[in-house]
Amino acid sequence: MKIQAIIHEAEEGGYWAEVPLFNGCYTQGETMDEVIENLKEVVQLYFDDDLKPENPTDKVIELSL
Repeated sequence: MKIQAIIHEAEEGGYWAEVPLFNGCYTQGETMDEVIENLKEVVQLYFDDDLKPENPTDKVIELSL
């Protein structure tokens, strides 16, 4: 699977990145290599997070892409 991320230069130095497809999926790093490694980690954590529906009648399903 390919996921697009946007990497920004931080005003205070280093970089910060976001994955627009995943709400709240952000990270940062001092170097480009570090921010890319952190992106991989944050996306994996995003997928590993167990979803808990707010409404008891809602269902959580898994999709293979």
